[in-house]
Amino acid sequence: MMKLKFEYEEEYIRNSRDVELFACRWVPYSSSPKALIFLCHGYGMECSGFMRECGIRLASAGYAVFGMDYEGHGRSKGARCYIKKFGNIVNDCYDYYTSISAQEEYREKGRFLYGESMGGAVALLLHKKDPSFWNGAILVAPMCKISEKVKPHPVVINLLTRVEEIIPKWKIVPTKDVIDAAFKDPVKREEIRNNKLIYQDKPRLKTALEMLRTSMNLEETLHEITLPFFVLHGEADIVTDPEISKALFERASTQDKTIKLYPGMWHGLTSGEPDANVDLVFADIITWLDIRTGDSASLTVTPVRNSTANVQEVVVSNGGGKPKRQHASLLCGLNGGGRRLVHRSSM
Repeated sequence: MMKLKFEYEEEYIRNSRDVELFACRWVPYSSSPKALIFLCHGYGMECSGFMRECGIRLASAGYAVFGMDYEGHGRSKGARCYIKKFGNIVNDCYDYYTSISAQEEYREKGRFLYGESMGGAVALLLHKKDPSFWNGAILVAPMCKISEKVKPHPVVINLLTRVEEIIPKWKIVPTKDVIDAAFKDPVKREEIRNNKLIYQDKPRLKTALEMLRTSMNLEETLHEITLPFFVLHGEADIVTDPEISKALFERASTQDKTIKLYPGMWHGLTSGEPDANVDLVFADIITWLDIRTGDSASLTVTPVRNSTANVQEVVVSNGGGKPKRQHASLLCGLNGGGRRLVHRSSM
């Protein structure tokens, strides 16, 4: 497969609650993209570094890839990894990703959601929010249920629920080390652990309960899923239960559904496995996408409502004062200046 050159860009936007969020994109610049891919990252994760490989691989295959760090995650503002309402994440993603879809050059392009772990739950809820808007979803080890192997004891859950509104931000939820449990390759595991944008403290009380309630609700409503999807899961995953991916495949109402289970692979299929395994997973993902985007006439693209009022781009000044934020980009080392752009070739 010929690898295409692409542009990497960064920007800051404001959500409907006036919180500044980080967003980025990988876009082919030598040709019109085959379709749009919208990233939904996992709990405590972020897009520009942790999901960089995903952005590069999909853009190199001809897709325009867009990511956003949730409030309190990565380079976005907000209390670190505090999820007051899971619906806020879904609404922020919906507002930003529909605003991208409304842009002139993208209005006729197919739209695919890509969710990893907790991001799988975000992707499924985005579908449920607007069932006809999305053309499909890639769900990598999706959080449709918290595995019994990492979920707190029911007695603990009951006690925590009683004090949820009193100490919502307290980091008191007892959990195992997710990084150790999720990423098999020891070198990649340490790279992930050294990424300071990734949240590695104990879960906040309300965050943990919001995730638990969301996963339980999804488990009960899997039959409502009607969009085409490809669900991938490592059979040795102890963070999200592979059995629930099987249940999603069996119960979802859509006729266009694909499942692949990878023997011996862990939770981090695209980031924590040996290189050969990662290559296999991305080859499967790109093949699934290429089949569904090969004939653009077969894709039904729902018109975008002309409303982007809930998303505002933040202009970061390069003037005499210090930029609002300065970050060394994990791809190109740029800082300052609103949207940041660099031409890149895939390696």
